[in-house]
Amino acid sequence: MLFADDIVLIDKTRSGVNMRLEVWRQTLDSKGFKLSRTKIEYLECKFSDRTHDADVEVKLDARVIPNRAGFNYLGFIILGNREIDEDVAYRIRAGWMKWRLTFDVLCDRNVPLRLKGKFYRVVVRPAMLYGAECWPVKNSRLQKMRVAEMRMLRWMCGCTRRDRIKNEAIRDRVRVASVEDKMWESRLRWFRHVKRRSIDAPVRRCDGLDMESLRRGRGRPKKYWGEVIRHDMALLQFTEDMTLDRRVWRSRIKVEGW
Repeated sequence: MLFADDIVLIDKTRSGVNMRLEVWRQTLDSKGFKLSRTKIEYLECKFSDRTHDADVEVKLDARVIPNRAGFNYLGFIILGNREIDEDVAYRIRAGWMKWRLTFDVLCDRNVPLRLKGKFYRVVVRPAMLYGAECWPVKNSRLQKMRVAEMRMLRWMCGCTRRDRIKNEAIRDRVRVASVEDKMWESRLRWFRHVKRRSIDAPVRRCDGLDMESLRRGRGRPKKYWGEVIRHDMALLQFTEDMTLDRRVWRSRIKVEGW
């Protein structure tokens, strides 16, 4: 995959990418390294409907580099259209994979429900929520996470929806908080980490990018991370200056009990 330092490739033209790629190749050659001509690919993220020199091809020497619509990087599914539906589905599949590996424990009737819940919180849920702190999650995506988790919890308790047991009762049996609560907890924890970094840090530079000058398509703007964070903070009556006190912030965002 093609990467560059920090965020220098954000919203750059293909001509600019070619120039930087050539500099990168020359630098590696000077150090005795070789840049693979057959394995390298690139992903173009479209931040607006405008096209930047669409007739220009990204090349390494005379070889045209193929463009991909998305790829898996460190457990994340990154798409050029800025959507996260594939990533959400991938994390749900990862959760079910962990579930199958621990099926003998989670569905053993001789294991206490509280112990099953603790095992679920340690093994399965982290796999499902990996990277969720950066998701601009919508209600439809959140509903998919809820459905997947409740299927697992009901299976652990040995009951189905036909038993007409409320979700809250199931959670109370295994002492597992809702996936929605754990998601906003992880988002606010990550938000404090971002605010603690210096202004020159790459994550702060990404957070402060000005997209107002970019032309967007018709319809409602895409939901973004800052909008979700503001909603979480308004719901909990938080302010940004509270991030300066680590102890208070951690105690306030902690989901009680589970």
